[in-house]
Amino acid sequence: MSKKVIIIGAGPGGLTAGMQLANKGYQVDIFEKDSRVGGRNQAIRLDQYTFDTGPTFLMLLEVLEQSFADAGRDMNKYLDLKRIDPMYRLRFEGGRDFFPTGDEKRMVEEVERAFPGDGRNYLRFKKDEGKKFDRVYPCLKVPYDSLLSYLKPRFLKAIPRLDPFASVYDRLASYFTHDDLRIAMTFQAKYLGMSPWQCPATFTILSIIEHKFGIYHPIGGLNKISEAMAKVIQEDGGRIHLNTPVKQLQVKDRTAKGVLLENGRSIEADQVIINPDFAWAMSSIVKPEDRKKYTDARLKKMEYSCSTFMLYLGVNRKYDIPHHNVIFAQSYRDNVDEIVRTKTLPRDPSVYIQNASITDPTLAPAGKSAIYVLVPIANQTSGIDWAKEKKGFRDLVIRIIQDKTELKDLEQHIEVEKVITPADWQHEYNIYNGATFNLSHKITQMLSFRPHNRFEEFRNCYLVGGGTHPGSGLPTIYQSGRIAAGMITGTKVS
Repeated sequence: MSKKVIIIGAGPGGLTAGMQLANKGYQVDIFEKDSRVGGRNQAIRLDQYTFDTGPTFLMLLEVLEQSFADAGRDMNKYLDLKRIDPMYRLRFEGGRDFFPTGDEKRMVEEVERAFPGDGRNYLRFKKDEGKKFDRVYPCLKVPYDSLLSYLKPRFLKAIPRLDPFASVYDRLASYFTHDDLRIAMTFQAKYLGMSPWQCPATFTILSIIEHKFGIYHPIGGLNKISEAMAKVIQEDGGRIHLNTPVKQLQVKDRTAKGVLLENGRSIEADQVIINPDFAWAMSSIVKPEDRKKYTDARLKKMEYSCSTFMLYLGVNRKYDIPHHNVIFAQSYRDNVDEIVRTKTLPRDPSVYIQNASITDPTLAPAGKSAIYVLVPIANQTSGIDWAKEKKGFRDLVIRIIQDKTELKDLEQHIEVEKVITPADWQHEYNIYNGATFNLSHKITQMLSFRPHNRFEEFRNCYLVGGGTHPGSGLPTIYQSGRIAAGMITGTKVS
């Protein structure tokens, strides 16, 4: 049995695979370029404030729970999880608020309060889309190495529910009569960096996942998940090498043999797992002569998600607003078109605000807040000059927050701040085109048409992360790590 495994990158997918492999007795070495684990799931610390770099919603908890169980661990002994309820506050034009909750009875009451007459339609949505989830979700737990994968029973059972040729918006809007409620139930396509008017209706399961299973926050932030995974790996003898970037994947006779580090060391392994952003890894650490399918020209032609403009604000006061807040543009569809179709700088962007300090006292000093702001924006194919636009767009976002929310005096209370633009995602975080949600999830980039977990370019190489199956988002990234580790160990993933 091949026992030595190198994992390039200590992101969520690589850490998930590393936990399972180390627990099964494999010699696991993870090489991470940064000074801490987590990738886009790591902590940003500004003075006494702590922020998550990327994901702030923890959903479909069973995947994380199973990932720890794969390594013989009880997740709850490593993480202090709080359920967020209501899940979030949605604010529409004119200041109308809507507070979705995972409690079905209260949710029907909330729908009727905000959108009279749609309560029974919500119950129909939950019933019908729940059946869809039950059929489709099992398909995301297994690899798709070839077209023959589509002949397996779990996929054949899901076919009537896949609905790949309609859009998320077309499918879910049909349940409801109020336009704002339609947006409330379809904006989740943004979790994949896509427009709900373009995202395949297969992904209506995102909405049902929220409403069926809820949203959680680990005390300390979602970065604590990565830190816990790293701890498990080290408990089982795995080694994590921080500040140790990989320069090149070493391939011989169409077989991955190990890695060449930036420091000049060459490390051999029986298996290699690639965790960084897929297109960046292909174009940066895999030699062109070793890529027959994913050439530079092919990578350029593939379709990528949108990007994000980020603000991390250490604020010297506390605000009484919910943990999660989405402030929609006056015309949400026009804003989405600016992001994914015309790829222009939005004049009235939608804004997500996390006020996690209202739930978690560990993120900021007493009486202060760690405010996280995310604005969906076009990726780097837009040609937007962020060196020129950064300051003006930052000021626009702050004005929108002050005008449309209770944070009227936000600017004057900012003690420290950090900004990440799409250009920063590309050049500092090694994300191809600055596309923070990786490859798009159009039909021709899903399942077997997405880069395979058992990488098809050469032997003994595996992919984890948002650029492979099952796709973007923490639960599916964890699942990619489980799939890859299961392929190496010969363990069936369920």
